[in-house]
Amino acid sequence: MKVIVDNKIPFIREAVEHIADEVVYAPGNGFTPELVRDADALIIRTRTRCDRHLLEGSRVRFIATATIGFDHIDTDYCRQAGIQWANAPGCNAPSVAQYIQSVLLLLQLKRDKPLAGLTMGIVGVGHVGSLVTEVATDMGLKVLANDPPREEQEGPGRFHTLDELAAECDIISLHVPLVREGRYPTYHLADDRFFRSLQRRPVFINTSRGEVHDTQALLRALDEGLVADAVIDVWENEPDIDRTLLQRAFIGTPHIAGYSADGKANATRMALNALCRFFDIRPDSHIAPPKPLNPVITAATETEACLQVYDPRRDSDALKAHPERFEQLRGDYPLRRERQAYLFRHA
Repeated sequence: MKVIVDNKIPFIREAVEHIADEVVYAPGNGFTPELVRDADALIIRTRTRCDRHLLEGSRVRFIATATIGFDHIDTDYCRQAGIQWANAPGCNAPSVAQYIQSVLLLLQLKRDKPLAGLTMGIVGVGHVGSLVTEVATDMGLKVLANDPPREEQEGPGRFHTLDELAAECDIISLHVPLVREGRYPTYHLADDRFFRSLQRRPVFINTSRGEVHDTQALLRALDEGLVADAVIDVWENEPDIDRTLLQRAFIGTPHIAGYSADGKANATRMALNALCRFFDIRPDSHIAPPKPLNPVITAATETEACLQVYDPRRDSDALKAHPERFEQLRGDYPLRRERQAYLFRHA
């Protein structure tokens, strides 16, 4: 069995080389029809577009993406070609929740008073949105959830319309997949109409997919005071991101909200397990992230402790200083662990 693997997927080499007879590593944007022609399987991330152009005439039978999203896979073509695929739902949900928690703490520091009592709208309440709901609730925010597909399945009562979020929310955070067609498209969900419907000058957060917001509409909303602040981790036209929006953003990061080492290990494990299930192979490797360099956190407050574990200002400052290094900052992302990796001591 021959497998082509994105060379930025962490913790995978020893494990996949136990499974496959031949493994070839390539940059995510370096997968070509010639490269994959005689491969049996691909293990990819979002930078590899799996469509007819890449796959036609190859012997690829299975694709695993070590990501939650799968809009980079042409699922219709794969179905026609008899190619099965798997994503990693929920793999980095705790990592994104960690990012949002740190962002909320930074917003709290900026306003110099607690966020408790404010209202936060969460658009998309799947694996990620559900954990973000817990984070917000624990900080004392009232949460309004918007998720039309879930509302259709579960019935009214728990969910709210976008218009209700626009009227009542002080913070709005997007956690939806990129869907361009169908009953519930999310492409440019946050457009001019959305921003002009906002009534409370909320903070706008997007950690889902860049195309879910309309960049020019968001810039106009910032210019006109319809949005108080923007926190942007995902961008239209990555890696050629809008530098004006980057500089205007309170926090602007290179698509790394889900990039904790814990989340990456989860994604790698799920991708390999899916590969093994498809080819009826027994996994034989343990995948775990390395320990943090400084596993003891000494802090006087909970806010200080959380921001010692992860402070998104570091990633934002690095991107704002060198936006041309978007892919490098993302591909060579430093070790970031989640809270459970640390021992906490009161200062």
